[in-house]
Parts: sequence; structure tokens; C-alpha cells
Amino acid sequence: MRIGELAKLSNTPTRSLRYYEEQGLIVPRRLENGYREYDPYLIDRAIQIRGLIDSGVPTKIIALILPCLDKPRGIVPDDIQPELLTILRDERDKMTQRIDFLTRNRDSIATYIEAADAALARRTAATVA
Repeated sequence: MRIGELAKLSNTPTRSLRYYEEQGLIVPRRLENGYREYDPYLIDRAIQIRGLIDSGVPTKIIALILPCLDKPRGIVPDDIQPELLTILRDERDKMTQRIDFLTRNRDSIATYIEAADAALARRTAATVA
């Protein structure tokens, strides 16, 4: 498939897909005419990369862990560096903090919506009565 189709199917801008390729995160095949051909498995890969980037994980970290993402428990490099584990733990902790922050904000908005719905229902009931 061409980049436009991959962009549409993965809901990822073509500019981002080109950046992912530049960073070595996705690798299209090259046709005889030099055009890029994106395999279907890259749809999920692009979605996964975009999700990690949206979560705040830098592309340099994504590049390091990308081989492990398809089979997280199946692939652990024999020569893993302690520094990489430290970086990954830090990224995990940052994600946890963002998740907690988003959860609190979501709950606050939900509470506001419930209160607004109740107020609107009371106002509607008072107007009808």
C-alpha cells in the first residue's frame, strides 16, 4: 500500500509516517520504480508508535524497545544494559503519572457533567411545572 493509504488506515499523518521511517521505526519495501510499499502489518505498528509518542515516550526509546513490543515477554535481549532498564522504568513511571493525572481530570469532568445534567433536569422540571 502507498503512504496515503497507510496514513488513512492507521489514522496517522503522512508526515508522521515519514518521520517514523526517518527514525527507523517503520521500514517500507522499495519497488523497482523506487516507490515505497507499506506492508499491512505496518498499520498496527504505526498505531502503536503513535500511541507511544502520544504517551510521551521519545522515539529513541521506542526504537530500543520496538523489537520487544510485538512479543513483550518473548523477546528480551541477552545483552540488555542496566541503563536501558533504568530508562524504561523512568518512562513507565512518567506514563503512570500522566495516567493518574488524566484519570483525575476525567473524573472531575464526569462529576461536573453529572452536576450540570442534574441542574438542567431541575431547571427543566421547574419550567414545566
